[in-house]
Amino acid sequence: MHHRSSSPQRHHLIVEVPHLRSTVVRALVIALETAIIPTVLLMLLLHYVGLVAALSAVLGWCAVVLATRRALGKELPRTLLLCTGMLASKAAFALVTSSAVVYVIQPAVGSVLMFLLFVGSAALGKPITARLAKDFVHLPAELFANKAVRRVFVNVALLWGASRLIDAAMTVGFLHWSVEAGLFSRGVLSGLLTALTIAVCAGHGWRALQRLPGVTLRWAARPAAV
Repeated sequence: MHHRSSSPQRHHLIVEVPHLRSTVVRALVIALETAIIPTVLLMLLLHYVGLVAALSAVLGWCAVVLATRRALGKELPRTLLLCTGMLASKAAFALVTSSAVVYVIQPAVGSVLMFLLFVGSAALGKPITARLAKDFVHLPAELFANKAVRRVFVNVALLWGASRLIDAAMTVGFLHWSVEAGLFSRGVLSGLLTALTIAVCAGHGWRALQRLPGVTLRWAARPAAV
């Protein structure tokens, strides 16, 4: 994203938002790397091979993702590092305890912790969403000094907090049926909930920034390289 100041209006900012397609592809790649592929690996290997092989494959996948990105000179977004770290830690803990139920229930606990993190950062006036947003949209530094912009990120943090609390409740509810139902909830329904949350937060942020005086939002002319 680039911004320019026009001469007639010294403080007017033209914020160029990355092309929608590249943003969606970027989000989908991270979702594949940190949720969809490891969940499919776990379900298949758990059914056909066993728990140890399944969890070991998840740990190996996390290492491959990070090593491949680094070897190819690609960036390691904060979102990717956060999700990969949580994925590896829950797989390692489940491997130590030899329990698939632990693997499924950990994300519910993690979602509660994320709820506390998002809501807590919003309450302190330093929403973590402002940092995570930089993985997808690079806003000019001048905007972060604006109270209305900070309020947008606070609202988005509260929305994410509510989403994570719903996610935890959904996981526990499905786990009451069976481990497979819990894995389905984590691999599919949690992803859908996350996608819905992203759409709601993006729409809220776009509308709020459009209302700011002296700020113009527009889509980039060409898709950025992913």
